[in-house]
Amino acid sequence: MENASPAQRHKARVLAERAAEAAAPGGVTHGSAYEMMLYKLANDRRSLGSIQSVARKIEVKATLLPEYQDWIDAVLAKGQGGQDDVFAALLVWHIDCGEFARAVEMARYAVAHKLTLPDQFNRDIPTMLLDEFSMAYSHGKLADDPAQAVEVLAQVQQLTEHCDAPDQARAKLFKAAAYAMVAVLDQAGNELLTASQLPQAEAAHKLMERALALFPGVGVKQVMDRLRTRIAKTVPD
Repeated sequence: MENASPAQRHKARVLAERAAEAAAPGGVTHGSAYEMMLYKLANDRRSLGSIQSVARKIEVKATLLPEYQDWIDAVLAKGQGGQDDVFAALLVWHIDCGEFARAVEMARYAVAHKLTLPDQFNRDIPTMLLDEFSMAYSHGKLADDPAQAVEVLAQVQQLTEHCDAPDQARAKLFKAAAYAMVAVLDQAGNELLTASQLPQAEAAHKLMERALALFPGVGVKQVMDRLRTRIAKTVPD
């Protein structure tokens, strides 16, 4: 609806809100507006399937996301928890494209209402969140801003804390969160930690301990040992 008139966008938003509101918790979303969004998503996925480059696919997804924002807004505003494959798939797209704040907003709704991902994803939403956000830090855009990463990963950790998920996936999120904290500490430019930095350093070390307990192969021992040494040598501010 990116090129639609204000009146057309308003009508589409109203129809989307009605569809989201009419879907009972745990039920399935129905209606012509939802069917249109499913059709659009299927067409967009087919177009993406013809692109071999992962980087190029992400670029194209980023150009497509604005066309879905009215639908997402409607679900967040009026949704009662009905299963919505469009919303769930777009949650993954937002993480892919580095739209982390929006993704967390959507994730909060998806986890609260126990939405599921479309069949092609082969994972549940909590596991996907753990996997994709930790990957976004270790190999993606989230590492570009360590302070943002600390905030986002803490939110994902809180969202998924009481969800059943593989230990390995949770360990990787703990690792990413800890490494983001260390990256913030390193931005000060000093190897020696000061007393005001100590709480964050201790929190990062604790997360690495938790990661190691869940998955011994998580690969944090060297960073843990170095951080423990820095903590022991903390100096006054």
